[in-house]
Parts: sequence; structure tokens; C-alpha cells
Amino acid sequence: MRVLHTADWHLGQRFIQGNERTEEHRHFLEWLVQTVREQQVEVLVVAGDVFDTGSPSNQALELYYSFLLSLRQTGCRDVVVVGGNHDSPATLNAPARLLRHLRVHVVGCVPECFEEQVLVLDDAQGRPGLVVCAAPFLRDRDVRLSVPGETAEEREARIKQGIADHYARLAEIETVWQLKDLGLPVLATGHLYAAGAAPSESERTIHVGNLGQVTADHFPAVFDYVALGHLHRPQRVGGREHIRYSGSPIALSFSEIDHPKEVVLVEFRANQSPAFTSLPVPGARRLVRFHGTLDEVTHGLTTYDNTGYLLPAWAEVQVHSELTQLEVAEALLRVIGELDRRQLEVLARRHYRLVKLRALGEATDADTPLTRSLHDFTEREVFEQRLEAEPEASRPELLRAFDELLEQM
Repeated sequence: MRVLHTADWHLGQRFIQGNERTEEHRHFLEWLVQTVREQQVEVLVVAGDVFDTGSPSNQALELYYSFLLSLRQTGCRDVVVVGGNHDSPATLNAPARLLRHLRVHVVGCVPECFEEQVLVLDDAQGRPGLVVCAAPFLRDRDVRLSVPGETAEEREARIKQGIADHYARLAEIETVWQLKDLGLPVLATGHLYAAGAAPSESERTIHVGNLGQVTADHFPAVFDYVALGHLHRPQRVGGREHIRYSGSPIALSFSEIDHPKEVVLVEFRANQSPAFTSLPVPGARRLVRFHGTLDEVTHGLTTYDNTGYLLPAWAEVQVHSELTQLEVAEALLRVIGELDRRQLEVLARRHYRLVKLRALGEATDADTPLTRSLHDFTEREVFEQRLEAEPEASRPELLRAFDELLEQM
């Protein structure tokens, strides 16, 4: 059985200044259909965050349904789609009964009948060939009950245990272990944050602070492969080859420009361990960063080469200069105005003015270090500095509260 694992499409994402990613996503989905056909994929697994928002645009919906229809022209027999934290369960589940006739199995949220998360998919001969425990993103109501007066540590332990219990309960379902005993491979999905994995700036924490971080040991041994979503960097969990994030197919923020983009091909073979192959995803657009002095940024912009990409690159510019903001802005605008927008567009500009601080009466020293501007700090770093004025014992709880507020914002 050949299975392809992908996740975190974020169809309908609006980038900086409202720029849409439709053409990039269309390019990826066309490539994915071709890859499914060439690699003779029998089952496609999408591990959450199909859409970027709970109310996707008509364009995003059109991409999704057109893709599912295009898969009918390949040898892919089944598609498994689970909901992520960005997805609306209602939006994903609405056409679920209709899509089932196309062998598209959608689990937007934990169903009322827990066993409906378990899917038995047939092989090419029409016999059971793969068991899928299709667990979606687990919301708080799915994994724990609120307990008045519990501490932050108790809440964290309760969420983590709730997630572990959910997967343990799936593994104990009679259909799962019976078919496993008969030699069928078992695949589980998940949309969560596993401890030890590396997130990027574009990923929202899906449990407050660091709550809900499960480890590789929380997934039962009955699972031959765990297809994860939420983190946009492809990676293994706890060094386990069979527990993986496929990552997002396109860079969703400038923080991801150095991340490889891939999907994971999993081949289950009789009486052998699964084989894993990472397939690189070709990009249609490049995200680039130009950071440095005004001269360095200007040189980078004017010499940029976009060869090999279908769409113009999007750039983030950060200038570190002792000039005023107006002086930097005027200089940058002159450079940007001369760029070929068919090759490069500047979407984000930021100026960090470098200021040397010294005590009254202290002689000026050319080697005095430059002080960070307020814009150089994240919101959390600013709050952490504010906490230095509070009693040390209360800081962890205040920081967790701040993380919760930041997540809601």
C-alpha cells in the first residue's frame, strides 16, 4: 500500500497587504495530482489545516473541490482529510456524506460516535489493506473537562493526558487491534504540537503556552505510521522515523524561507518495516529577505535574480541605519520604484534606527554597542521584561495568562 502524507495547505491564505496565494496553491495541487499518478499513490492523507480560516473564500473552496475531482483521474483510491486548528469542522464536514461516494473520508472534528474515526481502506484487490485512525485537531472539550481551581501545572498535565488517552482509546478499538494482528498496517493522523519539534513564526500555538505538548511515547506502538500536521517544517518527532510532520507545501511566512517543502511517501510492505521517501515540492514563488545596511539592502534588491520561478518573488526588507526613518524611506522608495515588479515585489519594509546610548558625562566611544529598538522585541519579550518587577513566584502564571491572551488576539 502506497500512502502520501501532506498537511497544512492553508488554502485561501492572505499574505501581507492582502496578497492572495491562489496561484501558488494551484501550482502545488496540480503538481500533487501529477505526483500521485506518477508515484502510483493509493491513499492520500491530509493531516489538517486544509484552509487558512474557518470561512474560506470561494476561490479556496474551488481549489479544494477541483483537486478532489482531479484525483479521480489517477490511481488513488482513497483520500483521508482531517480537520486542523484553522479549519471549521462545519465547513469540512458539510459535504462529508457526498464526498464519501468519491471515497473521500472527512473527519473535521471528533465525531459523536468515537469509532467513526477508524477507517478500513481496501487494497487493489478489494480486501482490507490499511487501517487509518483519523484523529483531527483535538480541542479542549475533546480531551479534558474543566476543573475549577486547578493550577496551571494541573491543567497542562490534564490536556497532555487527554491527548494521550485519545490515541490510546483509538488503539484499543477492536477493529484496530484485530486487523493489526492479521498483518494490516495501521496509520494514525494528528494535528498537534509535539514536544521537541521546531515551530516557525507563522504557526499559532494550538494550546495555550506549551500546554498539550505530547511526546513520541504518547503514540501507541500499534501505529506503524503517524501522519502529523500543524508545524510547517518537515521533521521527525523524537527521532522516530515513523512519526513525522510533512510540513506545509509553500512557505507561509518569511520565517519559513529556509524550510524545505516536501510531502512524504510511505510504502507499507508485507512483513517489512515501512519505507519513507521525502518528495520535494517545487515552488512557484520565492519569499526572500534583505536585511542589513541601506547599501547592503539596495545591492540585494537591484541584483536579485528570479530565474526558475513562475511568479515574482515577495521580499521583506529590514534596514539597520543611523539615518532617520524618513531618509531611509525616501532612499528605499527610489530603489523600489525602479525594480521590475514582474521579478520582485517588496511587501514589508522595516527600519531599525541604531542609537548609541551613554551615561551623562561619559565620553563618546566608537565601540559602544548599539541598543536594540523596541521594534526588535517580540510582544512576549517585552512582557518578560515587565515581569522582572514582579515576584519571581508569580511570573510563570502571569506569563501563561499573557500567552493565553496573545493566542486569543
